Amino acid sequence: MAKFNIVLFEPEIPANTGNIGRTCVATGTRLHLIEPLGFQLTEKQLKRAGMDYWNDLDVTRYMDFSDFMEKHPGIRLYMASSKAPRAYTDVQYENGCYIMFGKESGGIPEELLLEHQADAVRIPMAGDTRCLNLGNSVAVVLYEALRQHGFDGLTARGQLTKYRWK
Repeated sequence: MAKFNIVLFEPEIPANTGNIGRTCVATGTRLHLIEPLGFQLTEKQLKRAGMDYWNDLDVTRYMDFSDFMEKHPGIRLYMASSKAPRAYTDVQYENGCYIMFGKESGGIPEELLLEHQADAVRIPMAGDTRCLNLGNSVAVVLYEALRQHGFDGLTARGQLTKYRWK
């Protein structure tokens, strides 16, 4: 089964993080949260967005970006940003890689993007659109990585038989 890691840099909105947590559970993906968080992990909105999946989530918290990097030396880290030079589809995501997304109000800090610009990716958008919702962005990029690995380990739930879904 292909395994990926989603990293949220200082997430601010509990509903987005809950939604992303649910996506991670549904795909067998680990979630990494870099503090400070803009909410408490016990918040009602976080659990509501993550539904009853939050207890099944493989999640780790870090004091800051340095703490994260110290605990994961030598990782393959991609950074998703609207400022990145290439599209998220132009990358071959390795099994076990990490894909980081920035906080809702400001994204990933420019100094980090400059240090990792060779591994920065963007989701193409029309006109002056600044960005997509964080949960949508994670789903778009994560499912591309999963697609590249043939959705290994994921299954379809429904079946159509004689005009009915089972």
